[in-house]
Amino acid sequence: MANVDVFRRGARARAAVMTARLRRLVTCESPPGAGPELAACADLLQAWGDAALGRRGRRVVLDGLPHLLWAAPDQRVLLLGHYDTVWPSGTIRDWPFTITGTTATGPGVCDMKAGIVQMLTALELLPDTSRVGLLLTCDEESGSGTSRPLIEEQARRSGAVLVGEPSTEGGDLKVARKGGSVYRITVRGRAAHAGVEPHRGVNAGVELAHHILAVQAFAAGETSVTPTVLSAGTMTNVVPESAVLSVDVRAWTREELHRVDRLVRALTPRLPDARLTVGGGINRYPLLASVSTPLLRIAQSVGAELGLPTVRGVAAPGASDANFTGALGVPTLDGLGGVGGLPHARGEYVDVARMPERTALLAALTARLLATAPDEVADERRPPVEVRTVS
Repeated sequence: MANVDVFRRGARARAAVMTARLRRLVTCESPPGAGPELAACADLLQAWGDAALGRRGRRVVLDGLPHLLWAAPDQRVLLLGHYDTVWPSGTIRDWPFTITGTTATGPGVCDMKAGIVQMLTALELLPDTSRVGLLLTCDEESGSGTSRPLIEEQARRSGAVLVGEPSTEGGDLKVARKGGSVYRITVRGRAAHAGVEPHRGVNAGVELAHHILAVQAFAAGETSVTPTVLSAGTMTNVVPESAVLSVDVRAWTREELHRVDRLVRALTPRLPDARLTVGGGINRYPLLASVSTPLLRIAQSVGAELGLPTVRGVAAPGASDANFTGALGVPTLDGLGGVGGLPHARGEYVDVARMPERTALLAALTARLLATAPDEVADERRPPVEVRTVS
């Protein structure tokens, strides 16, 4: 393995380039499901990725969505990220990329375009990328519906997966994540004139209201069950004939996800002649600390050699594509992206001053993994690592 000082100096020398790349990448909007915008962003990232890895990547188009893959024949390490954001096209016009001091803001700057810039720069610092794969997907924010098989395929042929999602605001890595489920509850009622003969109708909105209250009661302890998107009715003078409710579920264990799943699927109509359909289900199982802490130990060792503040691991309630790879039992470490906060909010930000140190950490960690036998990575004889939970 190369001396870690090479990575530290190399990352610092590229600080201005990383900031310029971040500006360009944030300005290149990549809204969920927006084919033309995603394709334009993929063009930019493919050029950068080809140069960083020294080989041409493959564009994997699934249901019109362009995912980017640079697979390695003997893939010891997979760097995983996504370039879609939650922000609709045009957001950049009223919320442009801005740097104040060392704080950069803009749509997707934290989740997770800073992480992508750091991953690409880390690859440039490695003396040999022939055993390193890179996968950048474009549907993570909408549930990874098309990319999941691709993610799992690449994870299975990798010795370890390093995920470029943002860290905590303090720079902690993420070694455990809640699993999640998404449901769509559809109600069919019967339309009628709301003023003349409402009694002839079956009010889908009222039926839906019963289930909004019902699903909230399924929450228990740290398991959240949250009604989110809902709609009902068409006209103010018509009894609603249909209504739809989306429900978000998060839990630390598989057992809890299955408990809520059984309860949601057991829902029955409350109003006579109303009909109920439940779609969706468990989307991601939890990322367990047991598959992450072996990599955290190595990251802590590398961080100490780089002279960084103590590298810590936390359990985070949000889910990511790390849930998929960890559920396969593949050693997975998340939160290796930008140090920032407020993802999915107008104030999301990243500290550009910390991008070089995070890039050096990722490069040195990847190099160490390439030089470490797989059985040494998961050595269970080592003492446990303390993991705290963040809200």
